[in-house]
Amino acid sequence: MNIQQAKQEIINTIKAYREKDEMGNYLIPVQKQRPILLIGPPGIGKTAIMEQVAEELSVNLVSYTITHHTRQSAIGLPFISKKEYGGKETSVTEYTMSEIIASVYDKINQTGVKEGILFLDEINCVSETLVPTMLQFLQYKTFGAHKVPDGFIIVTAGNPPQYNKAVRDFDIVTLDRVKRIDIEEDLEAFKSYADINGIHGSILAYLDIHKDNFYGIKNDIQGKRFVTARGWEDLSQLIRAYEKLGIEVDEKVTSQYLQEPEVARDFAMYYALYHKYEDVYNVDEILEGSVPAERDKLRKAPFDEKLSIINLLIDRLNQEFKAYDGEFGVQKKLQKEITDIVKGTVFAEESSIYKRLQLRIKEMRAEYEQKAGEHLMDKSSEITLKKEIQALENLERKLASSETEDNKDIIKAWFSEREFTRRESAGNTGKHLSNCFSFLQQIYGEEQEMVLFLTRLDSGHYSLNFIQNEGSEEYYKYNKLLLLRDRRKEIVAQVLEV
Repeated sequence: MNIQQAKQEIINTIKAYREKDEMGNYLIPVQKQRPILLIGPPGIGKTAIMEQVAEELSVNLVSYTITHHTRQSAIGLPFISKKEYGGKETSVTEYTMSEIIASVYDKINQTGVKEGILFLDEINCVSETLVPTMLQFLQYKTFGAHKVPDGFIIVTAGNPPQYNKAVRDFDIVTLDRVKRIDIEEDLEAFKSYADINGIHGSILAYLDIHKDNFYGIKNDIQGKRFVTARGWEDLSQLIRAYEKLGIEVDEKVTSQYLQEPEVARDFAMYYALYHKYEDVYNVDEILEGSVPAERDKLRKAPFDEKLSIINLLIDRLNQEFKAYDGEFGVQKKLQKEITDIVKGTVFAEESSIYKRLQLRIKEMRAEYEQKAGEHLMDKSSEITLKKEIQALENLERKLASSETEDNKDIIKAWFSEREFTRRESAGNTGKHLSNCFSFLQQIYGEEQEMVLFLTRLDSGHYSLNFIQNEGSEEYYKYNKLLLLRDRRKEIVAQVLEV
């Protein structure tokens, strides 16, 4: 399965393991809750999905790369204690608590949450001295004499032997005690992830054209050469930063992340071409409603060039869709916060709205520091919470500087002003979307270019959210026309077959 399917399977498994009966006992007894073993190529996102799963299920995540550990840190250090056997006192060897198990208890104490995930990476690459310990861990969920607390689900990950010479095969006895999930690299799954996480448009456009360059690992006389999903994502973040700073992105830069010289060189050339199209066809003007003068050139352009133009438009729109989604989420949460503060649903013992606001801000700051410090939020949630706090701090200053005692009117005006700004921004995004449809219709009509544009919108998380909330006449119109055209083709094909 691909990485997104594996993520959903992990979520389903954890939900099943956490489910309890009417007596408060786990439906699947703890001893029957098999550890999950993820086997897949390096760099496809196994660690990343664990962070996403923990965030979505609001559970703890304790993560370790097991190859970084020795036998002593895994099972604990030995010490001598006294015990009585058969009426005679004897010195015996015991062990301190495993560093890994201790980290689980520390996390529970820090967060107050008793359920979570213990994730151990590179499980099948441990040193020879740790092999018996790992087998015991997978079979009995213990490190030495210390057991993983109930409520913590064990997830492990490893690479297939063709990617790592240090891999050790588990025996059948061990494999029969784990829930094994085999993961394969998958470009479509990466594109779904890329849409939500803002992977640079040039990368997605390049991979649309050169699908075989998405992932590959080679080991020959020239050494190890590889391209991974992790490499593309990290390169995307660097490109965003370099563009903001005005720093050139060339082969010397791309080869630092894409460690396959041919791919690094090819992408660097394409990246330069991508920005050439952006300048030549002036994407900003297209968004504002102008159609480039080079209409014939656009119509006769090679398919790769047309695809690049569509991806340029989608990339710009996606940035606006994502910003809209973020502001919509913040405003929705602020509305609830303000309603609770004004009505006294929170801090009811305080009669002053201003005092309740101050206490709530203090509470939210503490929540932010705790969750950010313990990495209990993904980047999007962290930004949203921070914006909420900043907005409420702005409201607090307004109330503090006001000469009137009617705080409700000030709050209403403050919220309405924010909503007006948000609606104005949403209107501009809707206009840009409409202008893109108009451009494609004038240049290409309802041909494959329009189909590709609609397909990208249909597969986008933020684009669909925007259209669902704000609507788009052009989107509904062209979607309907293309669906009817496809249906007519199907009917004609069926008639011809008869």
